[in-house]
Amino acid sequence: MGESKSKSLSPRELFIKYAKNGEILLNQCTKCNNIVLETVYYCDKCFAKTFKQMPYKGKGKVVTYTIQSVVPEGFEDANSYAWVIFKLDDCDVNVSGFLPDISSPSDLPIGTKIKVVDFHDNHGLILQKD
Repeated sequence: MGESKSKSLSPRELFIKYAKNGEILLNQCTKCNNIVLETVYYCDKCFAKTFKQMPYKGKGKVVTYTIQSVVPEGFEDANSYAWVIFKLDDCDVNVSGFLPDISSPSDLPIGTKIKVVDFHDNHGLILQKD
């Protein structure tokens, strides 16, 4: 007889599930309502450790980035790419992710609109210009 209960997703699996739908899973502090990434273990405002998870649209603007034109081991499938830090729209949270096919600063001006489109086991959050 098969189990009728569905398996609970780990925090990582839940984060990936939301990323594959173009969203970022955030935590909202239950004490002060500060919003932080789901991967943070305590509130950076009041140091509380209790959170309510909340999905958030994975769109924002580029704050900074690093271009990798000589790719490291494990990224051979990528040619050149940018590791991007972007600020979520309407939220004071920065997120980082992988943006393929970026080879020069002219390809990615600061302030470029960006969105989460997927999650890759080696590359993490996969981004795309919006």
